[in-house]
Amino acid sequence: MKRRTFLKTAGGAAAASGLEGILVSRHAPAFAQPARIHLLHWPDFIPEGDVELRRQITEYNKQMKTDVFMENINGNDLQPRITAAIQTGAGPDIIFMLHNWPHLYASALADVSDLCEWKAKDQGGYYEQSEAAVRDGKRWLALPYGIVGNQMAYRKSLFASVGATQPPKTLEEWRKIGAALKQKGKPIGQTLGHTYGDAPTWSYPLLWTFGGVETDKTGKKVVLNSRNTIDAVKWMTAFWKDACDEGGLGWDDSSNNRAFHSGEISSTLNGASIYIFAKRNPDKIKDEKGEPMWRDVAHFNFPDGPSGKTPTYHLVTSHAVMKYSKNVQAAKEFLKHIHSKEQFGKWFEVEYGFNVGSTTHWENNPLWSTIDEAMKPYRYTGRGTRMIGYAGPANAKAGEVYSKYVITDMFAKGVQGMKAEDAVKWAEGELKRVYES
Repeated sequence: MKRRTFLKTAGGAAAASGLEGILVSRHAPAFAQPARIHLLHWPDFIPEGDVELRRQITEYNKQMKTDVFMENINGNDLQPRITAAIQTGAGPDIIFMLHNWPHLYASALADVSDLCEWKAKDQGGYYEQSEAAVRDGKRWLALPYGIVGNQMAYRKSLFASVGATQPPKTLEEWRKIGAALKQKGKPIGQTLGHTYGDAPTWSYPLLWTFGGVETDKTGKKVVLNSRNTIDAVKWMTAFWKDACDEGGLGWDDSSNNRAFHSGEISSTLNGASIYIFAKRNPDKIKDEKGEPMWRDVAHFNFPDGPSGKTPTYHLVTSHAVMKYSKNVQAAKEFLKHIHSKEQFGKWFEVEYGFNVGSTTHWENNPLWSTIDEAMKPYRYTGRGTRMIGYAGPANAKAGEVYSKYVITDMFAKGVQGMKAEDAVKWAEGELKRVYES
């Protein structure tokens, strides 16, 4: 091809790729599209928390020219969605996870060790429970987000009506108070159903406070079937009959909130959402006298059991970046933004103690100096808690046992009439299928 011919041809090609080419092809030119990041979350029990998070997402999108969007689904629907996404290799880029779920899905998660180490250094280090939930050896499977602390929410006036001017210190004191309240038509309300939060944070501490454990320290030998575990099931069976709303077997994590706010129950193990929602909605949530209920609500720690102070278990949360995502780096940059002190701090204040954070930094937030007296028990939620699988590691097998609700079902079988010894033997068999097969 002669030089003149080449230039003429090249010029024509250039023209075709310009305005003339656009008109001929009838297609707009292709510009770089903003990174689209799909964030899958539960709906916050503090609705204002979701409002704040969406505000931060909108602000981030404008600043960074990204397209982050949040989808909310019920917490009990998260695991089926995670499984479907992994099987198809497509779905949300970032998924909100509970408990130690990251261990269950480890092979499908992008490494976020850089983010986790940055946050630990920046915010005082993680609580042991938060770290155990997401760390597998040297690899970090997800970025710890927060801890939803569970305490016993109770109506002060109702407790006082049966002579309890102070919260119970022991399980037996609690049982007596509950029995008296049930006789007055105001039982304690608890779930033993297949629901992600209140059921395990209720049943695991009950197992532990009687000295029962799932495995030995190696996590390889099941040691559940013991006199301690049997005693725990016997106590739960008697407590359920004497003091509880027996319909709780079918409750989910929102059922006890509704029962409390409607005045059907006197107490329940729950996050601070019962109190916070009642305070922020005084015209909707009222007591029997038509007064705002929140003034009559307070909290106390899980009462002591035969082994002394009851070890607690709280709901830890994390953000996992999926390995199949086409925008792993952009997803990580977004997480670094909303987990930063500045942004998380704004969200933390809106949560008002419902979520206490995954690092020790937030214990010293100014919020705690102004927060209501009823909320102060939540301040040190992250200290001294255990993780599912105790006394073994919080690995994928412990997560599988949780996902099958074995420990919760062991107690449920007891209150439904199965002998405590048989309920424990059944649970032992289920654990061996997981841990020893």
